[in-house]
Amino acid sequence: MALTTYTELKTSIGDWLNRTDLTSAIADFISLSEAQIERQLRTRQMITRSNANINTEYAALPSDFLETKSFKLTSTNPVTPMVFQTIDALDDLSRTFSAASRPKYFGIVGGQVRVVPTPDATYTTELIYYSKLSKLSSTVSSNWLLVASPDIYLYGSLLQAAPYLQDDARIPVWTSLYDKALTDLQVADDRGATSGGAMSARARSFG
Repeated sequence: MALTTYTELKTSIGDWLNRTDLTSAIADFISLSEAQIERQLRTRQMITRSNANINTEYAALPSDFLETKSFKLTSTNPVTPMVFQTIDALDDLSRTFSAASRPKYFGIVGGQVRVVPTPDATYTTELIYYSKLSKLSSTVSSNWLLVASPDIYLYGSLLQAAPYLQDDARIPVWTSLYDKALTDLQVADDRGATSGGAMSARARSFG
């Protein structure tokens, strides 16, 4: 059967499980699979560009933020990339750069981005980051990953049923297929990222 929508995915998972008592849990299996995929996968389709004006030490990160690729000041001439630092390193740097000035360093603190020194003016910034998946649901029928790699969704969701299936002989097979599908997509993406084609990122605002 086709495997391009949330409804089709749920039907396929039910067919593969062949367990009528797990039908009501299939949506949970998909959600748990998405959480696992976000911890493992980093592809160019997940890259988003976000712009914001900052004039304070801390600013809120986008709600779909997963991991930073770069953070730069775009209102300076030339554009000024900031250097990532750990939380402890930022604490040390904040003592060195105690006076307000143009930010040089940044780090992630919970759901916020912190810059050091504290801005002495309002700066326009560009954050490029890996974003979360658009979660499948009754109102979101598909996303880029389901279109590109439905096998990742299928085998990943089937693995989330493992606690119910216990010693089911299919689990190692699904694990192998899931790992291979995830690796194949990552390898293909890494290869595509260096093939000379243009890469685009979605743009949005944050802060």
